Amino acid sequence: MSVPKLRFKEFDGAWISTNIQGLVDQNILDKPMDGNHGEIHPTSADYVENGIPFVMATDVFDGNVYLDKSKKITKEQADTLRKGFSIEGDILLTHKATIGNVAKVPKLDTPYIMLTPQVTYYRVRDYEKLVPDFIKSSFESKKFQNELIALCTGATRLYIGISEQRKLPFSYPSKSEQTKIASFLSTVDEKISQLNQKHKLLSQYKQGMMQKLFSQQFRFKADNGGEFGGWVEIKITDVADYVDYRGKTPRKVEDGILLVTAKNIRFGYIDYSISQEYICSDDFDEVMRRGRAEIGDVLITTEAPLGNVASVDRENIALAQRVIKYRGKKGILNNEFLKQKFLSEEFQSLISSKATGGTVQGIKGSTLHNLEINIPEDIEEQTKIANFLATIDQKIEVVAKQIEQAKQWKKGLLQQMFV
Repeated sequence: MSVPKLRFKEFDGAWISTNIQGLVDQNILDKPMDGNHGEIHPTSADYVENGIPFVMATDVFDGNVYLDKSKKITKEQADTLRKGFSIEGDILLTHKATIGNVAKVPKLDTPYIMLTPQVTYYRVRDYEKLVPDFIKSSFESKKFQNELIALCTGATRLYIGISEQRKLPFSYPSKSEQTKIASFLSTVDEKISQLNQKHKLLSQYKQGMMQKLFSQQFRFKADNGGEFGGWVEIKITDVADYVDYRGKTPRKVEDGILLVTAKNIRFGYIDYSISQEYICSDDFDEVMRRGRAEIGDVLITTEAPLGNVASVDRENIALAQRVIKYRGKKGILNNEFLKQKFLSEEFQSLISSKATGGTVQGIKGSTLHNLEINIPEDIEEQTKIANFLATIDQKIEVVAKQIEQAKQWKKGLLQQMFV
């Protein structure tokens, strides 16, 4: 009997089990539909500043469709297309390259939105049998996502067409139970949304303060209540020592010394989960012969990706190619200040302007080391700025962890509340 592990106590009995085609045959759902293929598919030359949102798979993430970020086409062009007209209340499912992202089309300022061939809409016909928000939550469940991936084709770019989507199994209870499940999960989504907004506002606040601090629009007082001295424009190499770890690729092993690569270095922190590579402990001294990393050293990536920055936060790690390590000269440059400076919009724009390459942008170490940065002459002022910004970072990190915890909680609920 099809029943969920976790259920509201007032409900019992088996859920109805069918598939997407079964829902279409019973006139509960319209036929699932994606966007236009072939010659009539709009191209980049058709995009306009304002118009009908042209929704790609990349516009659907975190349970939402971000229409403000989507490309736009004119209504006149949209009206000539054959299909892919999605309206308020439709459930969107990405099915090419980006697989399984789900969202509900929100209230619109336009008559409809247009979908690309990467996105399918699901539209309820019989609202007495099926609740749109229940479909969304069901599509987000681990069971449905596993079924979706299992039906995909393609090695590097997964794809599941409309005909295969119709084979996807789908189970549902009474309308009243669907409504209660959807309502409960929407409160979880709202909590996640509030946390995301808090994270966004804190990040914006930090960016604003960085601009004020690094432009000297806002300055701290010295501990004695006096004013700090001036700032100086100076080459990075004059105030920091560096090590460039380019060279021969080290031998990789299954277990040993952790190798931090450019992939691990994110914008402000090291992500040890994204890639875990190791080198033999016997090779450690040779790999790090130019200089071992110490806690607090500043890392920056020179290519793929360009300009990601983090502080070393653990001992005995090896550093890979495309990573440069900086250490402020004692009494002259505060490491945390340097990290925050590297993260600033001003510095990121500077290295982007100096980058070379086509598809993959990169910057030479010799160019990077000789860039000039504006810093306070007094290291006490550097430290005050660094500590202030680091405190905001800590608050942002706390909220980021709360978001992840809420997402994991929702994931667990979805796993138990659906069949």
